[in-house]
Amino acid sequence: MIRINLLPHRDIRREARKKNFISEMVLSAVLGLGVALIGGVIINQMISNQTQRNDFIARANVVLDTQIKEIATLKAELDGLKARRQAVENLQRDRTIPVHLLDELVKHTPEGIYLKSIKQKAAKVVLNGYAQSNDRISELLHSLATETPWLAHPELNEIKAVVVSNGTNAKDGRKFFEFTLNALLKVTENPADAAVGAKRPSAGARPGKPAPKG
Repeated sequence: MIRINLLPHRDIRREARKKNFISEMVLSAVLGLGVALIGGVIINQMISNQTQRNDFIARANVVLDTQIKEIATLKAELDGLKARRQAVENLQRDRTIPVHLLDELVKHTPEGIYLKSIKQKAAKVVLNGYAQSNDRISELLHSLATETPWLAHPELNEIKAVVVSNGTNAKDGRKFFEFTLNALLKVTENPADAAVGAKRPSAGARPGKPAPKG
């Protein structure tokens, strides 16, 4: 009878499987390490790219902030220029207002009224004078309210009876009504329109000239 010893063969197979297992483990470890390294490189590259983009955005924001400040400065300068231009235009427009105002008062002051003083403060005009009767004052108010484009909303502020002496003898004085009235000065955009309105026919006495006697 022939006997075969299989023990060495089994040991050899066991050792071979052990070596294969170890080889596979080493290969897996190498592959895992390689994948980790490649993944780390890719992630680092992505982080680097994102950092570069963030830096670019930050620099762009700085440039935009500078430009916004420059625009704000230019806008402030432009507003200042507009304000100065408007001031110059207002001065050029307002310097003719006293002339138009006096012309309007000459045209629309009824007979029997003597204007003693004319004061203007901003858009307010104060007239002080004498009238032969209350009707003359009412006529003046109506004329200023409806016939002149330069004055609006005339209001009688004060009226009182006074005796005005024509000379050294107080007995020669005449009775008049001293009045004070206020009106608002209208700034006409087109002076030509005001000039047309000023040509409306109206009887009047020049301010500063005494009213006719009788």
